[in-house]
Amino acid sequence: MKTLAKLYVCPTPIGNLEDITLRTIRTLEEVDYIAAEDTRHTIKLLNHLNIKKPFISLHEHNEAFKSKELIELITSGHDVALVSDAGMPGISDPGEKLIKQCIESEVEVVTLPGPSAFITALVNSGLDTSRFTFIGFLDRNNKTRKETIEALKARQETLIFYEAPHRIEKTISELFEILGDRKIVIARELTKKYEQYIRTSLRSLSEDFSMLEHRGEMVIILEGAIEEVEPEINKEAVEKRIKELLLQDLSTKEVAKQIAIEYKIKKNDAYALALGIK
Repeated sequence: MKTLAKLYVCPTPIGNLEDITLRTIRTLEEVDYIAAEDTRHTIKLLNHLNIKKPFISLHEHNEAFKSKELIELITSGHDVALVSDAGMPGISDPGEKLIKQCIESEVEVVTLPGPSAFITALVNSGLDTSRFTFIGFLDRNNKTRKETIEALKARQETLIFYEAPHRIEKTISELFEILGDRKIVIARELTKKYEQYIRTSLRSLSEDFSMLEHRGEMVIILEGAIEEVEPEINKEAVEKRIKELLLQDLSTKEVAKQIAIEYKIKKNDAYALALGIK
């Protein structure tokens, strides 16, 4: 049975305090408790809004057991707002475990729309927005991180990452090493006074990091793999060339190899054509 009290997932500004929504302000004013990633950070926002509420600390190290406490609060009739330091809770921030446990406990979850760093960066990147995959922060383990990047090699949609300034050079170098050269946009200090978008290529950036100021968390928007289009071939011309080569006493395998080179088609396809004529 669902309770009357609810968990409200409240996105907060990613930089510019004017980006908070009227609905988020009203919700923060009306709830009984606020679960915050860093209470020291959130108190600054609440002071700016002239809101005073009791805090409950909820971060990556205590979310698993704190979620139970929060659910008990909600089921006893207290509304709780969940906020992270910036942006949408649960997206590369604490909140996912709490939301899952609320749903499993039949506690109603209300998620408010609002600021999101990766959506803001994607829309302003100039890269394809019709299909994209959000990766977030890559694993710090070298082997796991490289395996993750390798698995993205053939993905044709736009890829989105978060990265810290002290790891950005290593990440860019590995992306270039594994994925090859692609268009890249790096967004930093989003919505703040010194907001910056760097639009370049993986090769250019990996060769010259001086264009990138190493301050503030960054959003990496990376072009997807380019789809390889099979070249159109003139079948009559290919068959004529196969006959010419066969007259030179070349084996079918040798003919196929030569046709594949000359017409830039797959060896298997060339072999099938040669077999059909022979």
